[in-house]
Amino acid sequence: MGRLFGTDGVRGIANTELSCETAMQIGRAAATVLAEGGRRRPVFVVGCDTRTSSDMLSSALIAGLCSVGADVINVSVVPTPAVAFLVGKYKADAGVMISASHNSAEYNGIKIFSGDGFKLPDMLEEQVEDIVLGKRELGEYPIGHDVGKVTVATNAVKDYCDHVKSCVLYSLDGLNIAVDCANGSASATAAQIFDALGANAHILNASPDGQNINKDCGSTHMEALAKYVVDNKLDVGVAFDGDADRCLCVDENGEYVDGDEIMAICATDLKERGRLAKNTAVGTIMTNFGFQRFCEANGIRFVATKVGDRFVLEEMLLDDTVFGGEQSGHIIFRDFATTGDGQLTATQLLSLMRRKNEKLSELKKVMKKCPQTTINLKVTAEGKLRYYTDEKIKDAVEKVKTELGTTGRIVVRPSGTEPLIRVMVEGDDAKQIEKLAKEVAAVIKKELA
Repeated sequence: MGRLFGTDGVRGIANTELSCETAMQIGRAAATVLAEGGRRRPVFVVGCDTRTSSDMLSSALIAGLCSVGADVINVSVVPTPAVAFLVGKYKADAGVMISASHNSAEYNGIKIFSGDGFKLPDMLEEQVEDIVLGKRELGEYPIGHDVGKVTVATNAVKDYCDHVKSCVLYSLDGLNIAVDCANGSASATAAQIFDALGANAHILNASPDGQNINKDCGSTHMEALAKYVVDNKLDVGVAFDGDADRCLCVDENGEYVDGDEIMAICATDLKERGRLAKNTAVGTIMTNFGFQRFCEANGIRFVATKVGDRFVLEEMLLDDTVFGGEQSGHIIFRDFATTGDGQLTATQLLSLMRRKNEKLSELKKVMKKCPQTTINLKVTAEGKLRYYTDEKIKDAVEKVKTELGTTGRIVVRPSGTEPLIRVMVEGDDAKQIEKLAKEVAAVIKKELA
């Protein structure tokens, strides 16, 4: 990747790191790259989340698209997976989502989807980046009727909600649930989906004001959801992030159920129904070792990729498998979607619970998690780069690997979406892994300060 695109598009603090000028240039570049070889002017679906800066950046991006002759279907506030779905539904050439996902309100981002609903391949991202960074010139701008136009899609939310509902095998009648919308994109869709499927849904954090997205709520802050489920004696709570492409849960006892556990529950069901292609589940290097043990015990092949749902999907496409995901709650059901979809994941899981008439606390016992400690360290962009060549950090990591042997593992990696280096240590002894994680974190903090 170059200097703009990370593992999940372009991201930064809105109006400084990610400016209107950059958004406009990305629009121009994306339209130029995706129009090459085409026989007609390209059509883009553009959506956004609920951040204050989303209107500003989407307007700039749309202006850039139109300025080079692309037409735009503006779907306004929708989940990221809605944009991926609507690209195909509306027969568009590409889609763009303005969102910084789980990040706080001052951040924003730009994610681009190709015409088949998949995240833009690295090669095309690099071509877009070359134009934005001035390595390649744009041609003359069109004038008159050749300038792009904007159409507002008033049925976008309904079209997406209808799609999610159509994927559900069994109604949610009788389930009492809490749904945490993170004051983000799910605020526009959750009530339509869960009420229509028959659940008694308590919709929480669905009053976005532009600044409260992900603030003490959603999949990154689940304490209040857990308390709400227990206090109201509900069956389950589901939580989304700001753009609703991930889902995490709490069971009826208020205990957290992460993406790895959701994957284990759903993989078991898919295999039982003969729907787990090649008996394979795709995860990442951060997938809990307990999930790998679950796969071994249940005759499921596990494949690990780099962190990022785009890499999970790439592996699924290469091997023609249909199920994969991340501990963070990005779960991909490729029979129904081309990207992680929090509300699709939630409805699949809840439908499974209803069909089997089992509590989530019982279903999650199919997998026993290994103790895992993760420490996130804030670093500068320069610190991220220095990490790769620092010998003292390498020595500290190797020391931990030696001490753990075959009983555990350590993964240290720069985040692809935030100014962080993540230290994850996993093993059978919780006290040991916490101690080792802190030791490595201390070295990184000292070296990259």
